[in-house]
Amino acid sequence: MKSKIITTLLASIGLFAAAGATQAQTALDRVYVIDQRGEVAMSGAGLCWRTGFWTPAAAAKDPAGCKCDKDLLPKEVCEPAVIAKAAPAAGPSAKPSADKITVAADALFDFDKATLRPAGKQKLDEVVAKSKQIKLEVIIAVGHTDRFGSDAYNQKLSEKRAAAVKAYLVSKGVEANRVVPKARARRTR
Repeated sequence: MKSKIITTLLASIGLFAAAGATQAQTALDRVYVIDQRGEVAMSGAGLCWRTGFWTPAAAAKDPAGCKCDKDLLPKEVCEPAVIAKAAPAAGPSAKPSADKITVAADALFDFDKATLRPAGKQKLDEVVAKSKQIKLEVIIAVGHTDRFGSDAYNQKLSEKRAAAVKAYLVSKGVEANRVVPKARARRTR
């Protein structure tokens, strides 16, 4: 009887160890912190918590990558190509569509600066070229900052960045009344 209990206990411990190994293997594939519900843990500001294994390449493979870091991942990862269907001729019922083009602030500006980098100007040149191919309604230029600095400082830097983008777009021929600058200072600690 005694040996049967020990065998049962050993079998139970083996099952727990196997389940733990399976769970650990799944957790190693994740680059975001996952809570007990299996959801990505979020900060109070709504940002996803990353693990020490996070890289852009690993985020592209993580199921939560597009939810958490869509602006850092290649467009084809988060927005798979849609098979184009023949569109009906534009008529009175045609609805306008909006295209969103996101250019990361670090691609446009150096840290703590509101002067466009040469690479940033190239990115904005691409936006101008795309705007000439469509019936442009409005461009909303949203200036962002990071979590460093005071709220007031980051707000002013955001405003300067948005104004710099608008000034550049206008200098490239985009009508000034079609570019709306907005500031979004990001601060989380």
